[in-house]
Amino acid sequence: MRVIKLELLFGLVTFCLWVYCLVEVIQTPEGSIRNLPKTIWLLLVLLFPFVGSVAWLVAGRPDDGPRRASAYERHAPAYPEYDRPGRAAALDPARDDDFLRQVRARAE
Repeated sequence: MRVIKLELLFGLVTFCLWVYCLVEVIQTPEGSIRNLPKTIWLLLVLLFPFVGSVAWLVAGRPDDGPRRASAYERHAPAYPEYDRPGRAAALDPARDDDFLRQVRARAE
């Protein structure tokens, strides 16, 4: 009798986790999902309820924490329209100045 209650509890928890992860995969925008495409995550969660749900929570769910800038992104925006997240910039400011000087020279 006690084993049946534990199995029922585990089944209920698995079902609730499965429904939560399924709804979350469907509602998450394609661009913010990590590691795999959205359709693959949906199939994983649908076909493997417990393992797929845990995998989604660990590896697929978007990070809601602060976004880390890559090594090639500017840290202090001088021109906000050009310094959107993900835009590459030179690592060495001296080389960046040289490049801009060359561009100006070619434009003249």
